[in-house]
Amino acid sequence: MTILLADPVVRAVRVLENGDPLVPLDFASHVLVREGLAQRLIEARAALPSGVDLRVIEGHRSIADQSAIIERYTDELRELHPLADKAELDRLSSRFVAPLAVAPHVAGAAVDLTLVDAAGDELWMGTVVDATPEQSDGACFFNAEVDAEARRNRTVLADALSGAGLVNYPTEWWHWSYGDRYWALLTQADHAVYGAVEVPAWARS
Repeated sequence: MTILLADPVVRAVRVLENGDPLVPLDFASHVLVREGLAQRLIEARAALPSGVDLRVIEGHRSIADQSAIIERYTDELRELHPLADKAELDRLSSRFVAPLAVAPHVAGAAVDLTLVDAAGDELWMGTVVDATPEQSDGACFFNAEVDAEARRNRTVLADALSGAGLVNYPTEWWHWSYGDRYWALLTQADHAVYGAVEVPAWARS
């Protein structure tokens, strides 16, 4: 059974912040992540087959941006499920966007990413990155029934990233994290090492 980010067991995981700074990725300088995650992404790239690379689309996300995504998606869900109460809307929303209190992106602990070939063209993964459960008819879930090519590419991605210590959020094949509450829960770590963090002044536009 998939544990969603809205589940109280995720919020219950304690955070002992280790102070890793936000750093730009060497191979995607527009993306900021915690230093420990950056190192693991380098390891994951090295584990990929020849001619295949990672394309990281997003890393750290501000509290304001996270809040805006939550609000926008919840509005969509409210129209689709007019009888749903707040708790149910929060549960449905958390399949696609994490509640602010536990959001891995806000901690700089998560990346949204995909695979590309040697020419820089994205490999087929079954859906585009950020396809909602509604848009994709559930194909965005990592273990969804997808065609053989997409399944093969998802497996390549998972082997490299899990081998480097990251965990996947099962409702989004593209979302992987390290050091956050969800990572700690799935790996049975004693605590998370990354909590919410602000972008340093030098990195602000």
